[in-house]
Amino acid sequence: MPCTSRLSFLDRYLTLWIFMAMGAGVLAGTVFPALPAGLNSLSIGHTNIPIALGLICMMYPPLARVKYEELPAVFNDRKVLLSSLIQNWLIGPVLMFVLAVVFLQDEPAYMTGLILIGLARCIAMVIVWNQLAEGDNQYAAGLVAFNSIFQLAFFSLYAWFFISALPAWLGMGNQTLDIPFATVFESVALYLGVPFLAGYLSRKYLRPYKGAAWYDDTFLPRIAPVTLIALLATIAAMFSLKGNMLLTLPLDALRIALPLSIYFVLMFGISFACSYWTKTDYPRATAVAFTAASNNFELAIAVAIATFGLSSPVAFATVIGPLVEVPVLIALVGVALRWRAKFFNPERA
Repeated sequence: MPCTSRLSFLDRYLTLWIFMAMGAGVLAGTVFPALPAGLNSLSIGHTNIPIALGLICMMYPPLARVKYEELPAVFNDRKVLLSSLIQNWLIGPVLMFVLAVVFLQDEPAYMTGLILIGLARCIAMVIVWNQLAEGDNQYAAGLVAFNSIFQLAFFSLYAWFFISALPAWLGMGNQTLDIPFATVFESVALYLGVPFLAGYLSRKYLRPYKGAAWYDDTFLPRIAPVTLIALLATIAAMFSLKGNMLLTLPLDALRIALPLSIYFVLMFGISFACSYWTKTDYPRATAVAFTAASNNFELAIAVAIATFGLSSPVAFATVIGPLVEVPVLIALVGVALRWRAKFFNPERA
């Protein structure tokens, strides 16, 4: 696939880096038994200070890249906006909930982690996938910004509904983990609100002060690797607490990976089918599809850690998210380009 060369060296081998971070974490936790206890001791309440800093740093670069000034263009396109809203905030969470119940009902902690991934809509890597598939960058940026705002307003409510209220109504209350509403709200405000504000202020004030060319061509490329470094550090820290699960890790990871893979493929297919049916052109259809199929695994990891703890199986389930999403979405880039040639043409409006 020729366009794959647009990915940076770090992004192209993200799956490999994640595997290496997992292995390094397990090795460190085994060789240095005092490391997990020491890491857990650096906490205030439910918040682990080093992990909190790492997760905030992880979120900042993609949020500094968002073109907040282009939101009006998305809001004016009611067809695309409505389609994205339905896919991201109705179909996606419901589909992930169903898959979590079907595949992991006997493992309530893993089920909760999977549901959290489904509730955390994509705000970062979708820009990479959209660019590789030659989608509309303006629409991708606008939808990413909208998802960020929507998550700040409604993620806590969604988490309470899908993880506490809905399972109880369906008679599954004894197999689910209860999440205090206030705890989730505090987690979202810290891990999404702080970097969101920092990203918005950077674009609003730093970009005009230093110049658009410097901000876009120098500043953003320099801070981009921070996301990957912070993500890998978090994964290594989490797996340093999982040394005793080394033998069971492959089976557990596969059980979580299967419904995740089904979710990504189904969301992608549903989104493209809706765009084809509504006669949306390929660039906009691609932006909507990758926004719907991707997930903000940084936020899911952050909420899982803050709510259930760094060494919890819920956090372990959420960290499988990027491990599965990266290779699946890269494969779907090729699918999108093939569908463009087969189903879309320049005359579609």
